[in-house]
Amino acid sequence: MPSDKARIPPTGERTKYNHYGRRRGRKLRSGRQHLLDTLLPELRVPVTGLGNADSTKFSEIRKKFSSLWLEIGFGQGEHIAAQAQGNPDTLLIGCEPYVNGVSSLLRTIDAEALDNILIHDEDARILLDALPDASVRRLFLLFPDPWPKSRHHKRRFISTTNLDQISRVLEDGAEFRFATDHPGYARWALWYILNHVEMEWPAERAAEWRVRPLDWPATRYEEKAQADGRACTYLTFRRRVSARQRSERVAGLK
Repeated sequence: MPSDKARIPPTGERTKYNHYGRRRGRKLRSGRQHLLDTLLPELRVPVTGLGNADSTKFSEIRKKFSSLWLEIGFGQGEHIAAQAQGNPDTLLIGCEPYVNGVSSLLRTIDAEALDNILIHDEDARILLDALPDASVRRLFLLFPDPWPKSRHHKRRFISTTNLDQISRVLEDGAEFRFATDHPGYARWALWYILNHVEMEWPAERAAEWRVRPLDWPATRYEEKAQADGRACTYLTFRRRVSARQRSERVAGLK
């Protein structure tokens, strides 16, 4: 049990699709607004029918790439853009309801001519509900709002319900990367994830959660936290290999 003063909800439930936090910041410049009006519709994930054969647009895009990665809450988009540049054979979907952050990523996509990013600009849980089983090879949740006040802990993204959906969409053995500069949220995440039957934490040394891996680009928020003297925690979890997958592997060794 985390040492947070607040009680952890028994199931970590939140009202479905309630959104907390800002949707817009300062007024956008004309160039960014133009990208929202013209480029975003081309890159927006077609959530309706996503797991069905009828989702032709997504299916055709997905066939061009070897794997699918998902980032929940990409902020200004530094991390997902860097991952897209370094992994051109991977399709990345970024979830972010904050309009100003979406416009920042769109500017990068346009300037760098990135063709392997799609955007979901609504609640990430809508997309998680729509994605097919075992369709995501890597999932990122980096520096989410820790909602530090006790009465707001139920708003934290890490919950039993959300972990059920995360584990459902992850492939067997797929990674779930989580980072925070809030010690209480780190303990919260560890408690929930280590108590989830489908997830495991393979770390063996302190360096594995104190040092950001080389293939894990920094975010603007992370750099700000470090400049303010706040230590960051980097947790890499893995979806357990299912009984079916284990049986197949054993059979292949015989």
